[in-house]
Amino acid sequence: MTILNRTFIFHMLFMITILAACSVSSSHVDEGHVGSNEKNHLVLAIGSEPDDGFDPTTGWGRYGSPLFQSTLLTLNRDFEVEYDLATDYAVSDDGLEWTVKIRDDAKFSDGEPVTADDVVFTFETAKHAASVVDLQHVTSIEKTNNYEVKFTLEKPQSTFIYMLAMLGIVPEHAYSENYNQEPIGSGPYQLVQWDKGQQLIVEQNPYYYGKKSPFERLTFLFLDEDAAFLAAKAGEVDTAAVPANLAKEDIPGMKLVRLESVDNRGIMFPYVEPTVDPETGKEIGHEVTSDVAIRKAINLAVDREQLVEDVLEGFGTPAYSIADKLPWWNEETAFEDGKKEEAENMLYKAGWERNENDIFEKDGIEARFTLVYPANDQTRQSLAVAFAQMMKDFGILVETEGKSWTEIAEVMHSTPVLFGWGSHDPIEIYYVYHSRHQGVDFFNPNYYKNEKVDKYIELALNASSEEEANEYWKKAQWDGATGFSTLGDAPWAWLVNLEHLYFVNENLDIGEQKIQPHGHGWPITEFIADWKWEE
Repeated sequence: MTILNRTFIFHMLFMITILAACSVSSSHVDEGHVGSNEKNHLVLAIGSEPDDGFDPTTGWGRYGSPLFQSTLLTLNRDFEVEYDLATDYAVSDDGLEWTVKIRDDAKFSDGEPVTADDVVFTFETAKHAASVVDLQHVTSIEKTNNYEVKFTLEKPQSTFIYMLAMLGIVPEHAYSENYNQEPIGSGPYQLVQWDKGQQLIVEQNPYYYGKKSPFERLTFLFLDEDAAFLAAKAGEVDTAAVPANLAKEDIPGMKLVRLESVDNRGIMFPYVEPTVDPETGKEIGHEVTSDVAIRKAINLAVDREQLVEDVLEGFGTPAYSIADKLPWWNEETAFEDGKKEEAENMLYKAGWERNENDIFEKDGIEARFTLVYPANDQTRQSLAVAFAQMMKDFGILVETEGKSWTEIAEVMHSTPVLFGWGSHDPIEIYYVYHSRHQGVDFFNPNYYKNEKVDKYIELALNASSEEEANEYWKKAQWDGATGFSTLGDAPWAWLVNLEHLYFVNENLDIGEQKIQPHGHGWPITEFIADWKWEE
């Protein structure tokens, strides 16, 4: 088949998809809809179809607004806590009891009132779902009256406030095993139609108590980024998420919106010397990356700005931690990189010498390792290859290899992996860096452990205020002597933060956004009530 024929077929398939989506959408619109022809209707291609549907108790909404459901609290653009479904909350002096009052005028999209029973049901369901929503530290959830709930924790946990801001409330009366396919909530929108693999149509919840969006209907098209770009170019969508390699294209009638994020990419280094985990029998550790001098030298030698320019086309920022620019980030952990001479001297001082092939070697062991990345992720592959070239020029040999996530899970305890994180909840630090999570799922696969870091993390979790907690989160990163940042143990080499890129109708104002989380869900819709057409 010729290149011309392949291109023609691709465009035909794309247009068939778009036309099918629009034909279904038009059945709910008096005059059909293309792009923003109808001022109260938006067509969006801003992300993939959720694999697990729209059930908050199993994870929907944790990387952005749940859209269909309300949360008790919410975080504004400055990550300050504000009320949503809740009207007040109080924490006992010992930090164990959280009492939350909810508004008495909220209704689900089916007209039924939201009560304390629904809040209790939601949190109990999430606790027993054995999903990414971790509520195991909550010992009891009690209704104290129709509009008040008391949560009792096993021990104080400052991050519980973020759970109150992320877990959408589901209706006890309408919850079933199919809820993730047919969500009902008290949030700003309700589901109208879901054509699997194609589109989702939502309309405003008529009972929503909050600020109303000027857009009564939203149609989400499930297109990959290349197809979303073509849809934007064809004028079929009002907003389209696009990859960096297409963001410099010019689309008449559209503007590029660049959103800063903590959607990071970094290299996890096996932290311990090669051994076998006595509990699991798995091989862990690596003979090269277990040397702190190697890890620090790599962090210092890599040129993050060059990675941003070459791999991300300039659409990103250098990354220095798991939480850059968030309230719990320690700004001291940022540093000037690309210092190969300083990195080289660091290795010489640690006993590494260049061999006849100009590769660093110590005690007969060459500085080399394999860097694994998800095979279906083009950005991570490009980052891995660019990083490997930088290291080769420096004197460390890095081979790159793409694997499935199942395969990565088998080797990640003994092989460096290019991962991505980035959450609006500092508890992510606990999962990634606390020794309690060594070898647990994907959380601390490199078996990192620092007793002082563990202590700081525990103090942060048990703090009585967010301000106090943030100080301990920062000390866990670097306290002037130790920490999990590059200044300390350097168990990771954070490389870049991606920018989230959207082509947006030039007349559509999506307002100010906050730093975006890791790229799951549809976080750009969090402030949909503030979107408007410009005059």
